[in-house]
Amino acid sequence: MDFLILFLFYLASVVMGLVLICVCSKTHSLKGLARGGAQIFSCIIPECLQRAMHRSLHYLFHTRNHTFIVLHLVLQGMVYTEYTWEVFGYCQELEFSLYYLLLPYLLLVVNLFSFTLTCVTNPGIITKANESLFLHVYEFDEVMFPKNVRCPTCALRKPARSKHCSVCNWCVHRFDHHCVWVNNCIGAWNIRYFLIYLLTLTASAATVAIVSTTFLIHLVVMSDLYQETYVDDLGHLHVMDTVFLIQYLFLTFPRIVFMLGFVVVLSFLLGGYLCFALYLAATNQTTNEWYRGDWAWCQRCPLVARPPSAEPQVPRNIHSHGLRSNLQEIFLPAFPCHGRKKQE
Repeated sequence: MDFLILFLFYLASVVMGLVLICVCSKTHSLKGLARGGAQIFSCIIPECLQRAMHRSLHYLFHTRNHTFIVLHLVLQGMVYTEYTWEVFGYCQELEFSLYYLLLPYLLLVVNLFSFTLTCVTNPGIITKANESLFLHVYEFDEVMFPKNVRCPTCALRKPARSKHCSVCNWCVHRFDHHCVWVNNCIGAWNIRYFLIYLLTLTASAATVAIVSTTFLIHLVVMSDLYQETYVDDLGHLHVMDTVFLIQYLFLTFPRIVFMLGFVVVLSFLLGGYLCFALYLAATNQTTNEWYRGDWAWCQRCPLVARPPSAEPQVPRNIHSHGLRSNLQEIFLPAFPCHGRKKQE
């Protein structure tokens, strides 16, 4: 049973790594690396497997499906099952504060609530009925978002800061990105729930990591393990060092130590992305705008080859009006009364 749980954690780590690689490969700086890796694999993997892999990746990342929602809930369930089954019980025996131990469950409730709202809330879908309303929400900068442009797919007039999502096949007001973990676009009307979801997910992972680490340290201190000695293969006597101590803990509590490694890595990954998301919120940018603006700056680099007459226009952030106003725009979006309609 222990090996099955460890294998599932390992498999989940590999899947999360693949997702991060696929997401990162969409950036201009890593497209060449991803393309080169694909060429190398094309020489090794048979063509039939390549076609199957392409179909699987297309289904996972370019069509709406619930695969990552299920994976998300399974991973969260595995972590909290292990936390409840072992860590919580051991910590109660060691008389840890009950409020301290219940904090991850409080964060879990808030996280699942915001996760559900992010999944089901209309992100700000633009239709013929509401396109005229959206056209007056944001100012056109005539660089990234010019006036009088129609979406070639929807045939609707494109409001400033909107974008057509190729996965969901609709235009979204203040489009940020499409998130496979919630199977929905992140737009003007669910970005607030997404930020709360990301914040509580990071906090819950960090809290579980802190409680588990505190338990293991408390156990080592109480049992005086760091003062013990051991005999190596050559018969030499050694004082317990950090590496041997970690090995001992892993053999004694394999699931706890493996879960701890998983949530620590997850905390750093989520923490980095949370900082990026908060930076975008504080400066009133979307991921789409940051991505396109970053590419425009790359085009100005003297090392980038381009025709002499093709001088790129670098967009300015004309929508930032101070931290308070920017956060108010996210948590109190424009025309909220039209955003309560369910997605069709």
